Amino acid sequence: MTTQTLTGPQIADERLDGWANLIGGLQTRIRTPDFATGLALVNAIGAAAEEMGHHPDLDLRYTHVDVRLASHDAGGITERDVRLARTISGLVADAAAGSDVSMECATVSRLELALDTPSYEQVLPFWRAALAMEDDAAREAGNEVSDAYGTLPTIWFQPSSSDEPRQRWHLDVWIEPSQVQPRIDAAVAAGGTLVSDSEAPSFWVLADPEGNKVCFCTWQDRG
Repeated sequence: MTTQTLTGPQIADERLDGWANLIGGLQTRIRTPDFATGLALVNAIGAAAEEMGHHPDLDLRYTHVDVRLASHDAGGITERDVRLARTISGLVADAAAGSDVSMECATVSRLELALDTPSYEQVLPFWRAALAMEDDAAREAGNEVSDAYGTLPTIWFQPSSSDEPRQRWHLDVWIEPSQVQPRIDAAVAAGGTLVSDSEAPSFWVLADPEGNKVCFCTWQDRG
C-alpha cells in the first residue's frame, strides 16, 4: 500500500526549520567549514538513513552538503521524509556544537525548464531523445520528461497558442515562499521587471531587460 503524500500546508505545519518544500521534495543546504566535516555528516546521515530504511539524495561539496528527501514510491513528501528531516536536523545540531556547521534554505532552489508549445506531442519525443530523458512517471499530466539520475532539470511543455511572435523557453525556479520577495527585489534591482503577480502565491512572472521570462514558483495555492 502506497504511503500517503502530505499537502503543502501539512508540511508547513511541521515547522521544519531550515528545510524547503520544492516540487515534491524537502531540501536543505548544510554549510560546513571543510570537506572532512561534510563527509563526516554524510556518513552520519547515511547510517541514520540505513537504520530508518529511507534514503536521501546527497550532494557533497567542499563547503556544503545539499540534501533532498522524497518518497519516490508515493510521488511526493510523506511522513517518512519528515521523520528523516528531523533526524538530519538533529545530526546537524550535534555537529554544530563542535564546529561551524549550519542549515539553511535561503539559497536552495530547484530548476525546471518550460517550453511553450501548441503541440507538445510533436516536440516531446525529440527532447526526450536528445537529452536521454524519460517520461516523468511521478507526474500525472504526461507532458514532462525528466533525468532518471536527477542531474538535469525536468522539462515540461506548457500549452500555448501558435501565434507568432511567441515566447518559447522560460525558466521555472522553485523556492521557499519566504525567499520570493528577496529574490524579486534582487532581480528588479538588477534591471528586471515584475511582469505579473496575478497568480501569486503560486508563481510570479519576471523578465530581464530584453524580455526573457522566469517564474518564481512555490508550493502555495496548489492542489
